[in-house]
Amino acid sequence: MLAKSRETLRAACERLNIHPDVFEELKGPRETLAATLLIRMDDGSRRAFQSWRCRYNDRRGPTKGGVRFHPNVSLDEIETLSFWMTFKCAVANLPFGGGKGGVCVDTKTLSANELERLSRAYVEAFAPFIGPDRDILAPDMYTNGIVIAWMADQYSWISGQASPSAITGKPLAFGGTNGRVDATARGGYYALRYLETALALDPNTATVAIQGFGNVGFHCAKLLHADGYKIVAISDSAGGIYDPSGLDPLAVMQHKHETGGVKGAKGQGKTKEISNAELLELDCDVLVPAALERQITLENCDRINARIILEMANGPVSPEADKKLTEAGQIIVPDILANSGGVTVSHLEWVQNRSGFYWDSSRVRDHLKTTMETETQSIWTLHNEMELSMRDAAYIHGLRRIAESVEARGTPAYFEGS
Repeated sequence: MLAKSRETLRAACERLNIHPDVFEELKGPRETLAATLLIRMDDGSRRAFQSWRCRYNDRRGPTKGGVRFHPNVSLDEIETLSFWMTFKCAVANLPFGGGKGGVCVDTKTLSANELERLSRAYVEAFAPFIGPDRDILAPDMYTNGIVIAWMADQYSWISGQASPSAITGKPLAFGGTNGRVDATARGGYYALRYLETALALDPNTATVAIQGFGNVGFHCAKLLHADGYKIVAISDSAGGIYDPSGLDPLAVMQHKHETGGVKGAKGQGKTKEISNAELLELDCDVLVPAALERQITLENCDRINARIILEMANGPVSPEADKKLTEAGQIIVPDILANSGGVTVSHLEWVQNRSGFYWDSSRVRDHLKTTMETETQSIWTLHNEMELSMRDAAYIHGLRRIAESVEARGTPAYFEGS
């Protein structure tokens, strides 16, 4: 994935005639650290887990990015995600660079005590690598509030002082911020609502299918449903449900809490079970991939019927599929814009932790709305003026800001002149 992302970067640099120094700096991560975490299991045995942390680029400020616990985590994935975070932070105009971390683990096989040991071991292994002015951690897949609280507590213990700004996405009682829980979903919601007129979307008639019903998928469904959008399909890792008459996200989540999955939840009409692959190919106005990377590829992109794809997951559409879908006239609101609400509000948490003054949820949401609408408008303008896909426009928008920070430190032209 990183090699393909690098080609996207190269194309953007060439399109903007960006100085070669910029590409040279951004083509690889600044530093990546790998560690093996040895955990004492409940039965007394010890088990090893491979883990990573990558700081891709810190030209605009300390690196920032989540930590994911997932059995398919790999070095390539972590470095690619940190590359995307570099651009996501630039798109949102935040004083951060991009970072990411992960542990190759299936958390469903761990007890609560084992999960706590793993969470604390991760911070212990990477403590010299992270910090409020160097690399700031955050939640990601299967690292919820309690996991982040354990990580924040461990970092404070290691550093010998309260250090709330080293990790964001914390519970409120641990120095978190109002509005963080639904921030990623709300950011995508604000971007889509802002584009409604341009995309000829009518909330009272538009249909939505959502792949992935974790925190982001649920809150995105809830916000859109409350505004009149008809949620016709929802899925989780075990499969999904489809009802052309509509689904109530709150009722589906209640069913998931009671049974462990969305299958079997009832909609407004005749609800049927579908696979994740079938959900992606439904005839709907808006498709929201909110699960894993590379869900839409060359293999299935010809069967994608949604005219708008709102990328709430990281990299759910492959570069090859993106090109074909764009050529077919489908609009993809790219991840580095659509799901940047989480890091935008994480920045506010970092600011509040450092100042000791905390905002109410309305102020946080007002700031998020302004940020998302401002950057969405800039990218939509570039999309039209330069006749680019929204993804290319978003990369160019972020690249300009990163390039300014690189070039401000001097280029060969400056040194030759001196």
